[in-house]
Amino acid sequence: MEAWRCVRRGYGRCVVGRGRYPMLPHHQKSLGRDWTAPWENLQRCCWNRHISSCMRWPGHYSRAPYPYFSSRHFSLNWRPPCLFESRTQFQYWNWRPDNLSQTSLIHLSSYIMNSEGDEPSSKRRKHQGTIKRHWEYICNHNKEKTKILGDKNDDPICEDSENKFDFSVMSYNILSQDLLEDNSHLYKHCQRPVLHWSFRFPNILKEIKHFDADVLCLQEVQEDHYGTEIRPSLESLGYHCEYKMRTGRKPDGCAICFKHSKFSLISVNPVEFYRRDVPLLDRDNVGLVLLLQPKIPSTASPAICVANTHLLYNPRRGDIKLTQLAMLLAEISSVAHQKDGSFCPIVMCGDFNSVPGSPLYSFIKEGKLNYEGLAIGKVSGQEQSSRGQRILSIPIWPPNLGISQNCVYEVQQVPKVEKTDSDLTQTQLDKTEVLVTAEKLSSKLQHHFSLSSVYSHYFPDTGIPEVTTCHSRSAITVDYIFYSAEKEGVAGQPGAEVALVGGLKLLARLSLLTEQDLWTVNGLPNENNSSDHLPLLAKFRLEL
Repeated sequence: MEAWRCVRRGYGRCVVGRGRYPMLPHHQKSLGRDWTAPWENLQRCCWNRHISSCMRWPGHYSRAPYPYFSSRHFSLNWRPPCLFESRTQFQYWNWRPDNLSQTSLIHLSSYIMNSEGDEPSSKRRKHQGTIKRHWEYICNHNKEKTKILGDKNDDPICEDSENKFDFSVMSYNILSQDLLEDNSHLYKHCQRPVLHWSFRFPNILKEIKHFDADVLCLQEVQEDHYGTEIRPSLESLGYHCEYKMRTGRKPDGCAICFKHSKFSLISVNPVEFYRRDVPLLDRDNVGLVLLLQPKIPSTASPAICVANTHLLYNPRRGDIKLTQLAMLLAEISSVAHQKDGSFCPIVMCGDFNSVPGSPLYSFIKEGKLNYEGLAIGKVSGQEQSSRGQRILSIPIWPPNLGISQNCVYEVQQVPKVEKTDSDLTQTQLDKTEVLVTAEKLSSKLQHHFSLSSVYSHYFPDTGIPEVTTCHSRSAITVDYIFYSAEKEGVAGQPGAEVALVGGLKLLARLSLLTEQDLWTVNGLPNENNSSDHLPLLAKFRLEL
């Protein structure tokens, strides 16, 4: 252990004496928690001296052409004779120390060892394997759960007929490579090779191919990767792709891709949450709303509105998050609105950067929110303490945004005509949003959709939370698939008074996992799952 402490402190220990001397010269470089030093410097300092097993020889670095030794292969008092005593061939690998070039690096791990052995005491796990997920059938309770890694024919099948249309939707934050590198502190638990885009993209594409969803809602899609790899690969699989990049310096955005064989495109409606004339909206997040027409022979079916977004992360800016959500809901209302005053079926996906049960989440599901006295940092539920945080202002956004408290676009007041209020139809009243002064505005937000979440967010048997994202800092749920569905007892409830044409029925969903489940495979990303988010997947039925 003395040798280990010395190396951690940057000192070497002599074999014959007890003296210490600097082992890592000024040429050392930091790699996250770990340190590297040129081989020739360490060879000069450490020749014929004991080295602890904290030394790792990472062959996955491009400048290190030697094999990878980890602390689990050797005990703390192991001494590598081939490196530091002679030039004899190592018995387990066919290499010699003189194969180490002068530009090679030696890697010193800074993971703290526990008292029971040489296993790191951080969240890092040494276990390898695949995540086990299965289909959960919602409508047919007699079916058994099916492992998704088994026979693909065992998956719940989407069938089309003259009176029904089945389709599947995946929502997946695929982790932009630029964001990964800018936030490397979130991935200290990962081995370096699994973080390279050249390793990650084939895994992501493999997942998409395997699940074979009819609609893909992807977040954190990096622009250059989208143009050169993602879009061509998806188009070769039969998808039509639409993309909206963020409006600032971050080169990622949202994409919605759908299969030509299932849908035709009616309209594409990008949403930019940055508004130069609104100081509150100074962030570059975006959304994307598509109106799709199901391809059903000889049957007139309603269109389906699919929305995708990635809301602001900042846990202390709930005012921006709610305003971004209101802008997305206003666009959905405009796109999904039909001539008879009803709304077509809606699927809303994305990374909402809010946890289940938070005010923002409750607003989506319940259609109403009274935010009077609500702390700005409590909106998303990401932070428990609201100490020192201001209260949401009333109203949250200024009138010049052009969005009402009902989360629809405001229109100019109807010109005065020779009619009394009783002569106006209810449809005319619904379509008219009258601009009112700030004094008359209440602290109540509403929206007109009856939305349900595909997932329940907790395991019913244990009450343990499901998680959709897992990295070094946290493991929580922030990704969702919401859909419009007929609910029992919604009549007369605020925000649910608008009729839906053919509400969607949830057939099945791909199960989620617990935090403990994910750490058994070293968290996310790992060798088989190449994003720090899990893909969400649901199968729906539209009754015609």
